[in-house]
Amino acid sequence: MKKIGLFMFLWAYTVLTLTGVSIRAQDSASIPGAPKAQLVTVEPGVKLEVLDWGGTGRPVVLLAGLGSTAHEFDTFAPKLTSKYHVYGITRRGFGASDTPPVAGENYSADRLGDDVIAVLDVLKLEHPVLVGHSIAGEELSSIGSRFPNRVAGLVYLDAGYAYALYNASGGDVQAVFQVDTNELLRQLLAINNSISAADRAKIMEAVLKELPNYERLLAARQKVLATFPPMTTQRREAAAAQMKTRDAMSSLAVIHAEQRYTDIECPVLAIFAEPHSVDPSTSPKDRATEEEADVEEVEPQAKAFEALGSNVRVVRIPHADHAIFRSKEAEVLRAMNSFIATLQ
Repeated sequence: MKKIGLFMFLWAYTVLTLTGVSIRAQDSASIPGAPKAQLVTVEPGVKLEVLDWGGTGRPVVLLAGLGSTAHEFDTFAPKLTSKYHVYGITRRGFGASDTPPVAGENYSADRLGDDVIAVLDVLKLEHPVLVGHSIAGEELSSIGSRFPNRVAGLVYLDAGYAYALYNASGGDVQAVFQVDTNELLRQLLAINNSISAADRAKIMEAVLKELPNYERLLAARQKVLATFPPMTTQRREAAAAQMKTRDAMSSLAVIHAEQRYTDIECPVLAIFAEPHSVDPSTSPKDRATEEEADVEEVEPQAKAFEALGSNVRVVRIPHADHAIFRSKEAEVLRAMNSFIATLQ
């Protein structure tokens, strides 16, 4: 899943589960050199699964994409242990980690970022490099904008979309729409919860300024939804049942709590799949069309990262899958090693 938005997740999750394809990472039990696992308390009543693949040198901490666990790195992490001590964290709501209630701020991007900081504290990891895949980009940006001095650098593995770096004019309309929807809901709730009339008026003014752009995004989303094939009653009921599972509920909680991040104050390596890989059976003409559309969505995000400043390095890897660390492992390792070698 490249751009993590509500509608895409609902559709992709339903298709994957109904066709018998699991979105969980490969079970590490069958992999030689499986990591050591422990549970680390990040707040009262909440423990997270933390993996340790060993190694020596600077600590590197891997954060998984949505619906996955740290075990999604079981074949990638060992490639890093000759240079670094490698860890992985499974976010709350997934795998062996605890699942707090899907309510309030339990799954906000900043709460998830705080979880990572708590693990660093418990393990006493000083200035690690955080590496995040997909939705983990929001945890990276949460930390990079609030606690930049806690890390040496951040590596985004096809994780630099609107949930990681907000770009209102970007080409990734779906991701921007989800973030803006979340922000609009927060503002509307703030209007109801404000005691001061002056505060309510100020929030209303901010909402009114954002409505024209939100209306544009809403129209764009309507066009996309119109292309979705209709669901049969049987498939709809099956999908509804699947959405009540733990993984689906946790994933939706994360999506509904995405935030806006506009500044990252530490060294960054942002690796983008651009364009993303296309189904090999696609005709040359359709392939060119799909790749062109993909570049139009990805490139504005790549440029937004470049605009952050000289401490940001952007790498574009063509024809890579969203799980870029698997499909283009050598290129990703080369870019990461080069970047980490420059860090203090």
